[in-house]
Amino acid sequence: MLFISRFRVVQQTLCGDVFWLICSSLAVVVAAYNEEEGIVPTLCELKEVLNQPNLLVVDGNSSDRTLKLAKDLGAEIVLQRGKGKGSAISQGLDQLNGDTSYVVFTDADFTYPAKHIKEMICVLDLNPEVGMVLGDRFSRTYEKESDRNQFYVGNRILGFAQRVFNGVKLNDPYTGLRLIRFELLKGWKPRSSGFDIEAELNHRIDRLGYKIVELPIKYRKRLGKKKLSFRHGLKILRRIVIARLTSQKHIQKTGIHV
Repeated sequence: MLFISRFRVVQQTLCGDVFWLICSSLAVVVAAYNEEEGIVPTLCELKEVLNQPNLLVVDGNSSDRTLKLAKDLGAEIVLQRGKGKGSAISQGLDQLNGDTSYVVFTDADFTYPAKHIKEMICVLDLNPEVGMVLGDRFSRTYEKESDRNQFYVGNRILGFAQRVFNGVKLNDPYTGLRLIRFELLKGWKPRSSGFDIEAELNHRIDRLGYKIVELPIKYRKRLGKKKLSFRHGLKILRRIVIARLTSQKHIQKTGIHV
């Protein structure tokens, strides 16, 4: 947690209005499926806080008004082929151009306050050894203000599993708010189609030799119906084990640890 305290001081001293004007090119990818209750406040807040970023909504063939509402707000739309968050993120990355420096992944249910993204950008701008910044929902900083739902215990168990199997030590490894250097994702084709994409992203950035930093964030109660279930947790666990086995095979073949 030493990273967090140091970066917060940096944010307070350097990330004023002038510093914010020179922040790097930013794209925001929002995976959405039947999120008509949350998509409007989510996109409006992103546009207000981030000064008109490149907003890309990947719609998973919603049956409600999600697609129309996103279009009305001027977001670039990608109609997803297939289903799942991992698939949506993969197709969203394919749409980004070489001018993008950083990419934000966030949810369409209004749970993640956009204000935290500014702090996350500062971390990447000032620390080239950091490849990804995560929004930590479980930090004590916002403990009384945040909605720690029924999936809290499951998140902690899966976080422990990734620490043991993949060596990735994070407090909130499956947060839906993350900022990543786009150069680390260019040409990458995720194997995950669903919510296990978060485990795969963690493993990739760590394997590339970059640091992952967590910043405390407030976590709001979602707008609309929750889509996570027990089976998604099993899929995430499967992805963690696959990453472990893949790394072992690579070591046996090349002698190089990844």
